[in-house]
Amino acid sequence: MINSVRNTVLAVANKQNFGYITPNDFNLYAKQAQLDIFETYFYRYNEWITKQNKRISGSGYADIVKNLEEVIDIFASIETPDQGLEPGDDPINIFPLPSDYYLLNTVRYGSKEVERVSHVKILNLTTSNLTAPSVSYPAYIMNGSNIEVFPETITSNIKIQYIRTPKSPNWTYSDVVSGSVLFDQSNLDYQDFELPPTDEVELTVKILRYAGISLRDPELYQAVAMEDSKQDLQKSQNNQRTR
Repeated sequence: MINSVRNTVLAVANKQNFGYITPNDFNLYAKQAQLDIFETYFYRYNEWITKQNKRISGSGYADIVKNLEEVIDIFASIETPDQGLEPGDDPINIFPLPSDYYLLNTVRYGSKEVERVSHVKILNLTTSNLTAPSVSYPAYIMNGSNIEVFPETITSNIKIQYIRTPKSPNWTYSDVVSGSVLFDQSNLDYQDFELPPTDEVELTVKILRYAGISLRDPELYQAVAMEDSKQDLQKSQNNQRTR
């Protein structure tokens, strides 16, 4: 999909004499455009959950909640983090989060789900023998890029289920004699978009918007903004039909 998007972006830019968009610039715009769309999934999911609870959402192919869940599940991952170590190589109850995590879903200790609590609550819990976390009822707190699990005797057997960020798209190429570049997906650095094909138009529009801002051309920005408005109107009309 990334080559199709780039060809469209270049075609629009060339048609309007907006200048050449280099592969490096395109990849930067593509990364941000993908992140923009990715983050909207969660806002839309929350919006449609609310509509579903009010019984105004559709079903079957019009079940937006289910469709969004399927898209978000593409980025679901499970990891067993390495146990934290003290300077003396003694295991401790601190585990690093995956470097690509976006949203932490569940933490498990063996077959048990570990409850997430706030820093204030964990202090209150650990001061009482009656409420202190145990191996049977463990808890954890977020601590920067780590999680800290309680009781402190838990130093292994932790699994993290999380939503990762999309991999950065990378349109790769090989040089040709004429000085132009030719798409080459056999390159080891090649990475396609991870969004579904239904987002191709929105990706193209957002990349053109970033290109317009970078090139300081108000006409391109306005043209893309109008196209984006048309898409928003169409989505709104489609949503009305599913009610």
